Amino acid sequence: PTIESVPPSVAEGGSVLLRIHNLPENLQSFVWFRGISVFWEHEIARYIVGSKSSITSPAHTGRETLNSDGSLVLHNVTQNDTGLYTLRIQSTDLKSEEAHVQLQVHTSHSANSSQLGIQLLPQYAAEGESVLLRVHKLPEDFQAFTWYRTVYDDPYFEIVKHNRVLNTTTWGAQYSRRETVYDNGTLQIKNITQKDAGMYTLAILKSDSKIEKVYLQFHVNKHVEQPFVRVTNEVVSSNRSAIFTCVSPDTDVSIRWFFNKQPLQLSRSMTLSPAKCGLRIHPVGLENVGEYQCEISNRVSLATSAPLWFE
Repeated sequence: PTIESVPPSVAEGGSVLLRIHNLPENLQSFVWFRGISVFWEHEIARYIVGSKSSITSPAHTGRETLNSDGSLVLHNVTQNDTGLYTLRIQSTDLKSEEAHVQLQVHTSHSANSSQLGIQLLPQYAAEGESVLLRVHKLPEDFQAFTWYRTVYDDPYFEIVKHNRVLNTTTWGAQYSRRETVYDNGTLQIKNITQKDAGMYTLAILKSDSKIEKVYLQFHVNKHVEQPFVRVTNEVVSSNRSAIFTCVSPDTDVSIRWFFNKQPLQLSRSMTLSPAKCGLRIHPVGLENVGEYQCEISNRVSLATSAPLWFE
């Protein structure tokens, strides 16, 4: 599983959703921790699927809400909430997995901060495109920096190491020939895929031999496929009804309806389903004759169905 912070950077005092993607089907429980350590004192809350019950834990501040889909909402965030969060998932076969996310909290003073940080450009990554992990405020006296493809600074997860003293750049086990590293620490990844989503760590070796680490996590958005409109008719109390369905394989999308090439204006005879993928007209009148289309979109793309003539 991967975790997406929505929004990627939240203003102090706001709320943020830590949304999970690709949860296993045989889920038994999930547990959220503050930080990278999965110790009891760092546990925020846990959810037991079988009993549909949630339990708060020592690191719960009263501002966290744990949802049944595993997502965690933090309300009224502060600078102290900045940092790593860990999700541990246990399946019914007693196997466990962990996923991490970095929570970014900004204030009105963040732009002028001297603190080391990483910014994802563009803010929302799209499959097949390039992303820039731009480093801000790299220490002027740094000796070396290393990029890792996880939260752990293990050589197996190393992407690249740059030694400023020796003026050398060494590519690691996670180098895929799509990466470019710059002297200021910034990392570019080209032609990204779903496998590139997740956590990245930048470790800085400073002149006093101390190591400073910063983290960045991103989710890779797929380009949506073209939907199509399906219509079924029925007769209710001698009145004709029509149900239009916007059919799409994509999830986490927004849906809009169009009538005769214009955004659909809902009348008293029209009802949209909660997800807006269904449109019901009852009763059908002459004013409803025409072309119907639906449009689906996510943060990086949109697609519109072919027109469907209805009469």
